[in-house]
Amino acid sequence: MLGQIEKSIGRGESVKNATSRAGISEQTYYQWKKSAAPASDGGDLKGLLALEEENARLKKLLADRLRKENAELKKKLGF
Repeated sequence: MLGQIEKSIGRGESVKNATSRAGISEQTYYQWKKSAAPASDGGDLKGLLALEEENARLKKLLADRLRKENAELKKKLGF
């Protein structure tokens, strides 16, 4: 029933109309939807930490490359 309501809402029908057509209240729909949501296993946090580590690595790589280019430009310009 939850899937049918979701499909109706996806087609542009309001939550109120979809739930009344299914014979349940909006509050029941939201309770069902909340209980059917997959529980987070902490994978989101691990993914965020991995992205932060990758971001730090890339920032360091960029900084090293820019320092090298800056040194080369100074050498060419005679500074």
